[in-house]
Amino acid sequence: MDSPLSVFDWLIFAAYFIALLLLSFSNRSRESGEQEFLLSGRRLTMPALIATLVSTWYGGILGVGEYSYQFGISQWLIFGAPYYVFAVLFALLLAGRIRRNVALTIPEALERIYGPRSGGFSALLIFVLVSPAPYILMLAILFQYVTGMDGNILVYASFIALFSVGYVSLNGYHAVVRTDMLQAGLMFGGFGLMIILAAGKAGLPWQIWGQLPDIHRDATGGHGIQFVIVWFFIALWTFVDPGFHQRAASAKNPKTARNGILYSVGFWFVFDFFTVFSGLYGFLLLQNPADPALVYPELATLLMPAGLLGLFFVTLIATMMSTLDSKLLLSGQTLGRDLFTRYNPTVNPVKASRWAMLLSAVVGIVLIYFYPGVIDLWYVIGSVIIPGLLLPVLGVYLPFFRVDQSFVLPLMVVPFLISLLWLTAGTMTTDDLYSYAFLGVEPFYPGLFSGLMIWSTCKLYSLRCNR
Repeated sequence: MDSPLSVFDWLIFAAYFIALLLLSFSNRSRESGEQEFLLSGRRLTMPALIATLVSTWYGGILGVGEYSYQFGISQWLIFGAPYYVFAVLFALLLAGRIRRNVALTIPEALERIYGPRSGGFSALLIFVLVSPAPYILMLAILFQYVTGMDGNILVYASFIALFSVGYVSLNGYHAVVRTDMLQAGLMFGGFGLMIILAAGKAGLPWQIWGQLPDIHRDATGGHGIQFVIVWFFIALWTFVDPGFHQRAASAKNPKTARNGILYSVGFWFVFDFFTVFSGLYGFLLLQNPADPALVYPELATLLMPAGLLGLFFVTLIATMMSTLDSKLLLSGQTLGRDLFTRYNPTVNPVKASRWAMLLSAVVGIVLIYFYPGVIDLWYVIGSVIIPGLLLPVLGVYLPFFRVDQSFVLPLMVVPFLISLLWLTAGTMTTDDLYSYAFLGVEPFYPGLFSGLMIWSTCKLYSLRCNR
């Protein structure tokens, strides 16, 4: 397979990576404290907050393309609408409280309310939740396509992960935010151009509607209602997402934290329009691509001349790298600061976080080996981890959900274990690519149900739950 890029396209690639390095190293803060490294000193302005929120939310761009190519507008229902709803609720209910909280991370916030054991176990769950594996995998797939070299995907994954670890670990959240501002602009410009060129070739979005098969026009994409509902529950991820907490905590004040998220929802809606219809144009214009995950790259190769093609591939890379950088920082701080320094307090937490980023990248590469599908990785991680974190994290900021310390560890451990066991049983008994249901029930439900039962028991007997 030959590379689709010209020499001019490769120069654009080189310029992008040089710009990343310059942005991440320029204006490097001389302060090396935790708050500076993890939250940029809690002084993020509205434009910077919106840029980093918008860009990091779309790291799974190839998975989105694969889904929209196969199932059409249901992408908006499954991967869009639930997250708009919970992002708005997060902004209204939690963002200001998180900004006012002195804790720098979720495990620290849990420990302040529930004690050290809750902080330690939550750090383990969060380390898995913020795994960079899906984004390393997508970048590796894209680089394999761009270079035209059919090498081992893990080789590409290793190169990409190490590059990101290199520049993020030196400047922390500063590097993530500064590069996200560039990457957000590239995202909208690249996909906006794709829609214009595709519409010129196939017709405007409302003109192609009648050419699409029923499954692509069906709001559920032909899936059962339980499958759709479980993705709404998985969107509860927003409430326990360390990236959202980090950005809310880094805003210069609670109002900026709240409004930045609300404005971001509008940008996400527009970008979802771009990605959904790019997938639909790909379905109409491409002749059975070998890999549906490559629908966006192949559509760009069909429509764009040299120069523009390189710019669009940089758009895809920027979309994924913005999220990869954030996940690496979050996983590094969780493993290094919230776990390792807990048992070795003499270690500098910033240095521990930097080394932990490298370990996180290695774990992500190993995870790719076992789950080599993007949507699989999202589903597995979300279904297993969220049930164990949701109620305890809500309890930190909303007293109604708070439980007694004696209940919080079972409230984390039991839902996690039940979801994991249910997922394992479903994996062994179902052949459905997008379902891990055991006995007809998706693994998220029994895990969340067990958590609600434990929480209800605490409330029912009034065991000093609302301190």
